[in-house]
Amino acid sequence: MDKTTLISAKIDADFKHKAEQIFRELGLTPTQAITLFYKQVDLQHSLPFVPNEVTRKALEDARKRRNLKSFDSLESLFEDLEN
Repeated sequence: MDKTTLISAKIDADFKHKAEQIFRELGLTPTQAITLFYKQVDLQHSLPFVPNEVTRKALEDARKRRNLKSFDSLESLFEDLEN
């Protein structure tokens, strides 16, 4: 995919520097981070940090303690995860 479009945005300088430090720690350039964000928006047809209907239902179920599994030990939890 050719990169032919320029995005320009004005943001607080301190915020920019803090975010770019985190990008560096993650091994990303600002361009790569923005591209990841845009790809997620395209895939989810929504903002990636806004829960979709499936996530909202799972959160509601967890709050109401519905459809939850419980385990007597870590071993039984890991056994279940492997299945």
